[in-house]
Amino acid sequence: MSLLFTPYKLGRLQLRNRLVISPMCMYSAVNGLIQPWHFAHLGTLAVSGADLVFVEATAVEPNGRITPGCVGLYNDSQERELTNLVKQIRTFSKSALGIQLSHAGRKASCPPGWENQTQISVQDGGWPVVGPSSVAFGPGWVVPEALDVTGMARITQAFVESAQRADRCGFDVLEIHSAHGYLLSSFLSAISNCRTDQYGGNRQSRMAFPLSVMKAVRAVWPIHKAIGCRLNATELDERGVTVEDGIAFASELKAIGFDYVTMSAGNAVPGRTYPPLVPGYQVDFSDRVRNGAHIPTMAVGMILTAQQAEAILQEGKADLIAIARGAIDNPRWGWHAANELGASEVYPNPFKRGQPEKWPGYKLVHPSNTGN
Repeated sequence: MSLLFTPYKLGRLQLRNRLVISPMCMYSAVNGLIQPWHFAHLGTLAVSGADLVFVEATAVEPNGRITPGCVGLYNDSQERELTNLVKQIRTFSKSALGIQLSHAGRKASCPPGWENQTQISVQDGGWPVVGPSSVAFGPGWVVPEALDVTGMARITQAFVESAQRADRCGFDVLEIHSAHGYLLSSFLSAISNCRTDQYGGNRQSRMAFPLSVMKAVRAVWPIHKAIGCRLNATELDERGVTVEDGIAFASELKAIGFDYVTMSAGNAVPGRTYPPLVPGYQVDFSDRVRNGAHIPTMAVGMILTAQQAEAILQEGKADLIAIARGAIDNPRWGWHAANELGASEVYPNPFKRGQPEKWPGYKLVHPSNTGN
């Protein structure tokens, strides 16, 4: 039996399968408000065959946005629009819905991903950036203001209030972004965290602020809903985060009641963005943390085929499979994967005429994808 299309219990949340649509930045919001683009994008993916679909990285305060086009959840208008999104999707999809909360820290105030400029100056419509220390991300980047205890308390409260808003919106899963050199991630790394107080120095001290945010959010997020964290396993720099650090942080997250982690890598050191881009290039991190911290993991990173996804699960390297750009390329990825693995149907009723047994053209278009 295919593991990819068998039920899985994520914390207390029952999923119908283990296929997930990962958060993907669209850079298409206006003042943090989602637009018709988001309804089309997420609505399409909610009928893709995946049983958990995430809204992109969502800022907890205006200065926490990566770009001016990033989604926010820090005011009533944003909460109303996201509530409407959830309600609309629920009228045609049974998939669980998740949201990823984030603060971009010293990597904030950037143009959309398709532009080459590093950061937008305050004079040109950008905003001040903050970090654990006054260390810029790289040459040409703004030197961030080092957060004091008051600033850290403000941001912690921003995460708490955004989590409460996410609950009221109706989301089933909450993921905290602590990877890719963004604010919480930058506290974990000795590259960006040069503090000499209780929030810097050794591994345990560098974990202190991110863990305090996680604990505060865990305290307000309903126990019947799932909560997880995305974190880096490596920064591709000998001074930075290692897999052992990832295992230690994941163990702490498990102890405070987190249900899963998503292991990522890179994006924290300029010019060294990712590990070598080969199929499944981040699966090893998922494997090592899953079996080192004994916490469920979500595997990401160029998982391209149904057989590859199935093998990751069968070999015990992850509990869930997250697809991102593969779903942009093929929003019906889940349908074709289910057909290939001989799994139960995942087509919504209005589209069942496109199933292999009901459409003679399927075998002509997909000759190698006809299941058992």
